[in-house]
Amino acid sequence: MDVRMKTFCSFFVISTVLTSTGCGYLQQSKFQTSFLPPAPHTVSPVADIAPPDVIHPNPLLRGTPAVLLTETTLPKRRTNADALAQRAEDAFNRGKKLYSNNDMPAARAEFDSAIDLMLEASGEDPGFRDEYCNQLDDMIEAIHRYDLTGLGAAAVLEQGKFEKAPLEDIVTMTFPVDPKIKDKVREQVASTASQLPLTVNDTVLGYINYFSNRGRGTILAATERSGRYRPMIQRIFEEVGVPQELIHLAQAESGVIPRAISRAAAGGMWQFVVSRGQQYGLMQTRYTDDRMDPEKATRAAAMHLRDLYSEFGDWYLAMAAYNCGPGVVEKAVERTGYADFWELRSRGMLPLETANYVPIILAMTIMEKNPVEYGLQGIPLDSPVEYDTVEMRAATSIALIGDVTEVSMAELAELNPAVLKGMVPQNYPVHVPKGLGKQLFATLEQVPVEHRDSWRMYRVGPGDTLASVSKRFGTTPAAIAAANNLHGADAAEGAPLLIPVALRPETPARQIAARTQARRTAAAVHPKGKTSASKAPAASTTSRKPQAIVARSASN
Repeated sequence: MDVRMKTFCSFFVISTVLTSTGCGYLQQSKFQTSFLPPAPHTVSPVADIAPPDVIHPNPLLRGTPAVLLTETTLPKRRTNADALAQRAEDAFNRGKKLYSNNDMPAARAEFDSAIDLMLEASGEDPGFRDEYCNQLDDMIEAIHRYDLTGLGAAAVLEQGKFEKAPLEDIVTMTFPVDPKIKDKVREQVASTASQLPLTVNDTVLGYINYFSNRGRGTILAATERSGRYRPMIQRIFEEVGVPQELIHLAQAESGVIPRAISRAAAGGMWQFVVSRGQQYGLMQTRYTDDRMDPEKATRAAAMHLRDLYSEFGDWYLAMAAYNCGPGVVEKAVERTGYADFWELRSRGMLPLETANYVPIILAMTIMEKNPVEYGLQGIPLDSPVEYDTVEMRAATSIALIGDVTEVSMAELAELNPAVLKGMVPQNYPVHVPKGLGKQLFATLEQVPVEHRDSWRMYRVGPGDTLASVSKRFGTTPAAIAAANNLHGADAAEGAPLLIPVALRPETPARQIAARTQARRTAAAVHPKGKTSASKAPAASTTSRKPQAIVARSASN
């Protein structure tokens, strides 16, 4: 997207705040001072330099063992902060063991103790505050992962990693032309119907040569993957009035990968930066990023391309502006007087990446429209993604949605790439396999609105008892019985049980963050004082807005 040209800003601007109240100190470190110029000194003339004294061996040391003559380094004095840090590590390890034994309440108590001890250690010894704060941050992150996987409520959403855009490394490269294909490609283009004007020149031919040989695997993978979203993209492009061939823009931008991330922090299948995406309704929350939603991002991309075409009156310039930003193209046109992509390219008025971006899309278009010539016929496309969409009337854990629909976390992650954590926010649409939307809507009505971010649902299996189920989820038989109105008997096999889990997936992290800030603030006033941990109240997610269900297939 348009801030790729500002890559250096995206990756090298690091905000670092060093204050006396936080984990850090203002004194120059030895590492910093080692780069300072040496203090000036006066060198006496050579004639004035006295000869060195002759050093005679000490006769009293003759025969002394060599080990006693070597310089020794005294061990670092163990401080109270060291002792606190060690106790914190011991508590953390006990918590991990208890967690593995499925004793959630005891594990939570040990983890809380570990955090309190590390907070105390970080305020105990200012000389080593950075070291202890780093340990504290690592511990908080580790405990938060335990929170998501079992201590609170939701299993972690198996989203997988953000992926690198496959073509990011070749957009600054050009490739040799195979002279044998020049005339053939020109004949192909002359007989090809296309909403997007097609041009053949050496740059386009070079990329056709690349994708026919070394880059063949890249174009095959992107073409196969495009089957998941092709019907949806075609529908939206037709609605908005964008050439269907611009589906190859998604191949060039991301390889049609919903969670692709570029070096310049552009994200999603259509590679929007945050600011540009927000202009077209792609918003971010602590739990979600709409740029990763294929349907939302496709509509935003189509509207953005339509707006760029309205501005420049040329699809090549619109594609160039999509890549580097309309301001760059506007200035190039103003400086040269040419509103022509190839003229601007030949004059070096466009960034190198943008100069090659349009030829890559043209090469892909020509090859796909002539599949037999390039061995692309019969490629098995992935099946189109089809889903029902249900709008959550309250914050709802992905784990609960998986419980209700009996759909795996991996499948829910593929359907909801915009959900970054195991939680769907209030009023946010969640996708489930087609045909399961009504089931999800009806079953969620059985779960109290204020508990959908934490409670689970479990179907009773053979041999299950309230005691065994409660141990599995870290709650009590009495709590399960009360939530399900059971009186004196275990639930029947196959019956669904609501599981009231007390801790919410994000609550422990909020408590840790609040407690950390409170301790650090207190340390500024009383550096060696001890403050009690304060816990943030759980936020209410109750809403009276009716829940809506929309059955939607990505292919229609």
